[in-house]
Amino acid sequence: MTKTKIVYIEEKDDITGPGRIGRVTLSKTQKTLTYKGKHFQSLKGVGHKANYFDIEDGCPFWISGCRKDGNDALYPATIEIDEDVREEYWLEIRQSPQNIEDRTYWSPGKHSMGGRHTK
Repeated sequence: MTKTKIVYIEEKDDITGPGRIGRVTLSKTQKTLTYKGKHFQSLKGVGHKANYFDIEDGCPFWISGCRKDGNDALYPATIEIDEDVREEYWLEIRQSPQNIEDRTYWSPGKHSMGGRHTK
């Protein structure tokens, strides 16, 4: 059986990048993740603010389990939620049924950017 997981995914073209909540498929060895046709492998601790890379183009990404408090991004950002995981995300991960229709949310970020906010 194929194992999947809802995760936070952020492309790291710079220190910050577009973030989203989506479902990845794990390989049998769980060393490769697949999301929307892209395949990712672990940087094994050598990335700067990234922990995976896109096997095809080498682009760095931060991919992690979703936090119950929604504070997934390192820096303040609006996070998009893929439609196919939206209900499960709000009900099971965030335990916030009142937000079930929300397709985005604001993550305050784990670190301050001195007032700079991403859009």
